[in-house]
Amino acid sequence: MKKCGLFFIVFIIGLNSAFAQELRCNISISAQKIQGANKTVFETMQSDLYEFMNNRKWTDQKFAMDERIECNFFINLEEQISSDEFKGTIQIQLRRPVFGASYETILLNLKDNDFQAKYVEYQTLEFNETSNKDNLTNILAFYAYVVLGMDYDSYSPEGGTEYFQKALTIINNSQNAREKGWKAYESERNRYWLIENILNKSYSGFRTCTYQYHRMGLDLMADKAPEGRGAIAESLKSIQKVFRARPSLYILQVFFDAKSDELVNVFSGNSFPDERNRVSVILNECDPSNGTKYEKILKAEGL
Repeated sequence: MKKCGLFFIVFIIGLNSAFAQELRCNISISAQKIQGANKTVFETMQSDLYEFMNNRKWTDQKFAMDERIECNFFINLEEQISSDEFKGTIQIQLRRPVFGASYETILLNLKDNDFQAKYVEYQTLEFNETSNKDNLTNILAFYAYVVLGMDYDSYSPEGGTEYFQKALTIINNSQNAREKGWKAYESERNRYWLIENILNKSYSGFRTCTYQYHRMGLDLMADKAPEGRGAIAESLKSIQKVFRARPSLYILQVFFDAKSDELVNVFSGNSFPDERNRVSVILNECDPSNGTKYEKILKAEGL
C-alpha cells in the first residue's frame, strides 16, 4: 500500500514537471545612471520580476518545457524619483523558433520610453486584472499578453486575439493612472496605440502578414525555400495596404524594427530577380528610413 502511494506521488510530480509556465522570460535591469542608490535593490528587483513573469500562469493552456515562449525584457532605469520610484525605459524582444531549422526569428523588438514604477524591496508583487493599483505589474502583464498575442498570431490567423484583448483591458483600467504610456493623447507611439493598431480591423493586414510571413513563409523555407520566400514576399502586400491606409501607424514601425534585417537576409540570397524587385519596391515605400539597408537586396545579383 505504501509503495502504491509513493508511486502515485512520484507520478503526480513527474506529470506536473512535464508542463511549465508559458514564458521563458529573461529580465535584465540596468541602473548605471542612478548614483548613490543601494545596488542590491536592483538585484532583488530583477529577481522578483523574473519570478513574476515566469512563475505566473498567463493562459489556461498547457506548455511543455520546450514549448515555452522565449522573450527578453531589458529595463534601463535612468532616474530615481523617490526612495522607491524609478523612471526609465523597457525594451521587449520576442523570439520564435522556425520549423525545421535552428534559426529563431524576432517577432517583436520594441522599446517603451514611458517606464515608471514603484518597487519596494521584499514586497510581494501583485497584479489585478481589474485595477491599476500597481503600474509596475501592469506594464509587465501588458507586455506578457502582447508577447503571447504576437506568438499565437504567428501560428494561426489572429490566434492571439484573446491575449490582445487582455492587454486592452489593462489599457482601459489604466486610463486614470498618473504614469504615462496608457493614454491616447500622450503619444502616437505608446501602449495605447500599440493595442489599438493591432485590434483595429482597418489595419488587420498587420496580423495577416504576421501569420503568412511566419507560418506560411519562414516555417516552409527549410524544406521548400522558394515557396517559403514567395509567401513572405506575398505577405508584405498586406503591410503595404496598411501603410497606404495610414503611413504613420505605430505597428508599421514595430514590424520593421523586428524584420528589416531579416528581410534583407531572406531576399539577398537565392531569390528570383523579379521577386527581389517587387520586395524592394514595397520595402522602400513602406520603410524609407531603412532604404540604404534594402539596397543590399538589389545588389545581391548586381542589379
